Amino acid sequence: MAGAYGATLLILAALVFGLLLDIGPIGDLRHARDRETGYADLRLALAQGTAPVGQTDQDGKLLQLGTPVALLGIPELGLTEVVREGTTSGVLELGPGHRRDTPLPGQAGTSVLMARESGFGGPFGTLDQLAPDETFTVTTGQGKQVYRVLDVRRAGDPVPPALPAGRGRLVLVTASGAAFAPDGVLQVDADLISKVQPSPARSLTAQELTPAELPMHGDASAWVPLVLWGEALLLAAVGVTLARVRWGRWQAWTVGAPVLGALGLFVADQVVRLLPNLI
Repeated sequence: MAGAYGATLLILAALVFGLLLDIGPIGDLRHARDRETGYADLRLALAQGTAPVGQTDQDGKLLQLGTPVALLGIPELGLTEVVREGTTSGVLELGPGHRRDTPLPGQAGTSVLMARESGFGGPFGTLDQLAPDETFTVTTGQGKQVYRVLDVRRAGDPVPPALPAGRGRLVLVTASGAAFAPDGVLQVDADLISKVQPSPARSLTAQELTPAELPMHGDASAWVPLVLWGEALLLAAVGVTLARVRWGRWQAWTVGAPVLGALGLFVADQVVRLLPNLI
């Protein structure tokens, strides 16, 4: 009975420890690393003229989730972020994501970019500070696109006028409310004021998006790896509990703490992917 109690406490401690680190300091470090690697990949693609300009790659296949597609720069917020394809919770751990059923920034129609408010660097955590008429840029494979902010809106606020045919608009989306305790969705509408770029045919529609790509949705595909990593954590906790009896407390902790910590992080990362993608 005591062994089961000890294993349970170890599992809970590893989970709490992993969650706090994953959405906190380690998440911030991961975001900084992913931003640098994404920027290097995007810069090379732009230099070679191979950066995506639509939903598909050069072979006509849908872009892989997480592919860098643009560079977002908002000087007023001190924000420079690599935008990746897709808006699942896993993609938004890397940084802002482009909703796949919308045109890329700079093209005609309404483009949508989504990012987290608090976790993994919280790229859009200060989005509510943008004011009307401020401008920002999005660099894509078609050049630098310039947008002027219309306004910030939350649920119940007036929707901007319908977009005229042949014009471009960008909507930046994140969570609203207290950090890690959102109460809704915050959106910033901005109109394209630079030249509208050609828009390739789009094969993916809103009806074909997975629920995980919609605002404030989690990714159900994380359940399988969560169960597998959870089983590994359970076995490790049982092993450390038995080791305490045979080896002693400090010996067991010396060997078991790093293992439990690592497994706790792996489990926590899957738990985070089940949570709303804009947190």
